[in-house]
Amino acid sequence: MTKKTDKEGTQTPKQEIREFRVGDLAVYPAHGVGRINSIETRIVNGEEHDFYMMKIIENEMTIMIPTNNVESVGLRDVIHKKDVSKVYAVIKSRKGGITDNQTWNRRYREYMDKIKTGSLYDVAEVFRDLFRLKLTKDLSFGERKLYDTAQVLLVRELSTAKKMDEDTILSEIESLFVSDSPEN
Repeated sequence: MTKKTDKEGTQTPKQEIREFRVGDLAVYPAHGVGRINSIETRIVNGEEHDFYMMKIIENEMTIMIPTNNVESVGLRDVIHKKDVSKVYAVIKSRKGGITDNQTWNRRYREYMDKIKTGSLYDVAEVFRDLFRLKLTKDLSFGERKLYDTAQVLLVRELSTAKKMDEDTILSEIESLFVSDSPEN
Protein backbone atom coordinates (compact mmCIF):
# COMPACT_ATOMS: atom_id res chain seq x y z
CA MET A 1 0.00 0.00 0.00
CA THR A 2 1.06 3.55 -0.50
CA LYS A 3 1.35 6.26 2.07
CA LYS A 4 -0.93 9.24 1.92
CA THR A 5 0.74 12.55 1.14
CA ASP A 6 -0.78 15.68 2.65
CA LYS A 7 -0.81 19.19 1.14
CA GLU A 8 2.62 20.08 2.50
CA GLY A 9 4.16 17.03 0.81
CA THR A 10 4.87 15.14 4.02
CA GLN A 11 3.91 11.51 4.29
CA THR A 12 1.56 10.35 6.98
CA PRO A 13 1.36 6.66 7.73
CA LYS A 14 -1.89 5.22 6.45
CA GLN A 15 -3.48 2.06 7.75
CA GLU A 16 -3.47 -0.58 5.04
CA ILE A 17 -7.01 -1.05 3.81
CA ARG A 18 -7.84 -3.83 1.41
CA GLU A 19 -8.99 -2.27 -1.82
CA PHE A 20 -11.34 -4.28 -3.99
CA ARG A 21 -11.93 -3.85 -7.70
CA VAL A 22 -15.05 -4.31 -9.77
CA GLY A 23 -15.42 -8.03 -10.42
CA ASP A 24 -13.56 -9.15 -7.28
CA LEU A 25 -15.11 -11.85 -5.12
CA ALA A 26 -15.23 -11.09 -1.41
CA VAL A 27 -16.89 -12.40 1.75
CA TYR A 28 -19.29 -10.30 3.80
CA PRO A 29 -19.81 -11.67 7.35
CA ALA A 30 -23.00 -13.72 7.86
CA HIS A 31 -23.98 -13.26 4.19
CA GLY A 32 -21.18 -15.07 2.39
CA VAL A 33 -19.49 -14.73 -0.96
CA GLY A 34 -20.41 -11.86 -3.23
CA ARG A 35 -19.07 -9.98 -6.20
CA ILE A 36 -18.13 -6.30 -6.26
CA ASN A 37 -20.33 -5.06 -9.12
CA SER A 38 -19.40 -1.38 -8.96
CA ILE A 39 -17.83 1.35 -6.89
CA GLU A 40 -20.17 4.30 -6.55
CA THR A 41 -20.01 7.72 -4.95
CA ARG A 42 -23.03 8.71 -2.90
CA ILE A 43 -23.80 11.76 -0.80
CA VAL A 44 -24.55 10.85 2.81
CA ASN A 45 -25.23 13.60 5.35
CA GLY A 46 -24.00 16.19 2.87
CA GLU A 47 -20.64 14.44 2.34
CA GLU A 48 -19.45 12.36 -0.58
CA HIS A 49 -18.53 8.76 0.22
CA ASP A 50 -17.40 5.89 -2.00
CA PHE A 51 -19.19 2.55 -1.67
CA TYR A 52 -18.56 -0.95 -2.93
CA MET A 53 -21.79 -2.28 -4.41
CA MET A 54 -21.61 -5.98 -3.65
CA LYS A 55 -24.11 -8.58 -4.83
CA ILE A 56 -24.29 -11.69 -2.62
CA ILE A 57 -24.19 -14.82 -4.77
CA GLU A 58 -26.57 -16.86 -2.58
CA ASN A 59 -29.59 -14.54 -2.71
CA GLU A 60 -28.62 -11.71 -5.12
CA MET A 61 -28.97 -9.15 -2.31
CA THR A 62 -26.97 -5.96 -2.93
CA ILE A 63 -24.99 -4.50 -0.04
CA MET A 64 -23.44 -1.02 0.03
CA ILE A 65 -20.12 -1.07 1.87
CA PRO A 66 -18.23 2.18 2.53
CA THR A 67 -14.79 1.77 0.97
CA ASN A 68 -13.15 3.35 4.01
CA ASN A 69 -14.99 0.98 6.36
CA VAL A 70 -13.93 -2.37 4.91
CA GLU A 71 -12.03 -3.50 8.00
CA SER A 72 -14.71 -2.64 10.54
CA VAL A 73 -17.50 -4.40 8.64
CA GLY A 74 -15.30 -7.46 8.13
CA LEU A 75 -15.27 -7.56 4.32
CA ARG A 76 -12.47 -9.89 3.29
CA ASP A 77 -11.09 -11.94 0.42
CA VAL A 78 -12.26 -15.49 -0.20
CA ILE A 79 -9.84 -17.89 1.49
CA HIS A 80 -6.97 -19.22 -0.60
CA LYS A 81 -7.15 -22.75 -1.92
CA LYS A 82 -4.09 -23.63 0.18
CA ASP A 83 -6.04 -22.77 3.36
CA VAL A 84 -8.91 -25.18 2.64
CA SER A 85 -7.06 -27.99 4.43
CA LYS A 86 -6.97 -25.84 7.59
CA VAL A 87 -10.75 -25.44 7.42
CA TYR A 88 -11.10 -29.20 6.96
CA ALA A 89 -8.86 -29.70 10.01
CA VAL A 90 -11.25 -27.55 12.07
CA ILE A 91 -14.16 -29.67 10.88
CA LYS A 92 -12.36 -32.92 11.72
CA SER A 93 -11.22 -31.63 15.10
CA ARG A 94 -12.90 -33.20 18.11
CA LYS A 95 -12.14 -30.35 20.48
CA GLY A 96 -14.78 -27.81 21.28
CA GLY A 97 -18.23 -29.12 20.63
CA ILE A 98 -21.50 -28.91 22.44
CA THR A 99 -21.69 -28.87 26.19
CA ASP A 100 -24.94 -30.43 27.36
CA ASN A 101 -25.20 -28.28 30.47
CA GLN A 102 -25.33 -25.12 28.38
CA THR A 103 -28.75 -23.63 27.63
CA TRP A 104 -29.89 -23.47 24.04
CA ASN A 105 -30.09 -19.65 24.22
CA ARG A 106 -26.45 -19.40 25.22
CA ARG A 107 -25.36 -21.84 22.52
CA TYR A 108 -27.45 -20.01 19.93
CA ARG A 109 -25.87 -16.65 20.84
CA GLU A 110 -22.37 -18.13 20.74
CA TYR A 111 -23.01 -19.71 17.35
CA MET A 112 -24.50 -16.50 15.93
CA ASP A 113 -21.51 -14.52 17.24
CA LYS A 114 -19.17 -16.95 15.47
CA ILE A 115 -21.08 -16.70 12.21
CA LYS A 116 -21.08 -12.90 12.43
CA THR A 117 -17.27 -12.77 12.75
CA GLY A 118 -17.01 -13.64 9.09
CA SER A 119 -14.20 -16.09 9.81
CA LEU A 120 -14.63 -19.29 7.81
CA TYR A 121 -12.88 -21.14 10.64
CA ASP A 122 -15.58 -19.99 13.10
CA VAL A 123 -18.31 -20.95 10.64
CA ALA A 124 -16.66 -24.37 10.25
CA GLU A 125 -16.77 -24.82 14.06
CA VAL A 126 -20.50 -24.04 14.13
CA PHE A 127 -21.15 -26.45 11.26
CA ARG A 128 -19.04 -29.18 12.91
CA ASP A 129 -20.73 -28.85 16.30
CA LEU A 130 -24.25 -28.83 14.89
CA PHE A 131 -23.49 -31.68 12.48
CA ARG A 132 -22.30 -33.80 15.39
CA LEU A 133 -25.30 -32.80 17.50
CA LYS A 134 -27.55 -33.77 14.57
CA LEU A 135 -26.08 -37.29 14.74
CA THR A 136 -27.28 -37.72 18.34
CA LYS A 137 -30.64 -35.92 18.32
CA ASP A 138 -33.08 -34.02 16.15
CA LEU A 139 -32.11 -30.39 15.84
CA SER A 140 -34.60 -27.78 17.01
CA PHE A 141 -35.91 -25.28 14.46
CA GLY A 142 -33.35 -22.67 15.57
CA GLU A 143 -30.49 -25.16 15.54
CA ARG A 144 -31.51 -26.37 12.09
CA LYS A 145 -31.60 -22.80 10.78
CA LEU A 146 -28.10 -22.10 12.15
CA TYR A 147 -26.85 -25.40 10.73
CA ASP A 148 -28.24 -24.54 7.29
CA THR A 149 -26.71 -21.04 7.43
CA ALA A 150 -23.30 -22.39 8.43
CA GLN A 151 -23.47 -25.04 5.71
CA VAL A 152 -24.35 -22.53 2.98
CA LEU A 153 -21.59 -20.11 4.04
CA LEU A 154 -19.03 -22.91 4.32
CA VAL A 155 -19.87 -24.72 1.10
CA ARG A 156 -20.16 -21.57 -1.03
CA GLU A 157 -16.80 -20.19 0.06
CA LEU A 158 -14.99 -23.53 -0.20
CA SER A 159 -16.43 -24.18 -3.65
CA THR A 160 -15.32 -20.70 -4.72
CA ALA A 161 -11.83 -21.21 -3.30
CA LYS A 162 -11.40 -24.67 -4.85
CA LYS A 163 -13.27 -23.81 -8.07
CA MET A 164 -15.46 -26.91 -7.62
CA ASP A 165 -19.20 -27.42 -7.60
CA GLU A 166 -21.02 -27.17 -4.27
CA ASP A 167 -22.32 -30.77 -4.24
CA THR A 168 -18.75 -32.10 -4.49
CA ILE A 169 -17.63 -29.82 -1.64
CA LEU A 170 -20.57 -30.89 0.53
CA SER A 171 -19.68 -34.55 -0.09
CA GLU A 172 -16.06 -33.83 0.87
CA ILE A 173 -17.15 -32.11 4.07
CA GLU A 174 -19.58 -34.84 5.07
CA SER A 175 -16.93 -37.51 4.41
CA LEU A 176 -14.79 -35.84 7.10
CA PHE A 177 -17.32 -37.08 9.67
CA VAL A 178 -17.26 -40.73 8.57
CA SER A 179 -14.53 -41.49 11.10
CA ASP A 180 -16.86 -40.13 13.81
CA SER A 181 -19.52 -42.76 13.31
CA PRO A 182 -19.56 -45.59 15.89
CA GLU A 183 -19.64 -48.33 13.23
CA ASN A 184 -15.98 -47.69 12.25
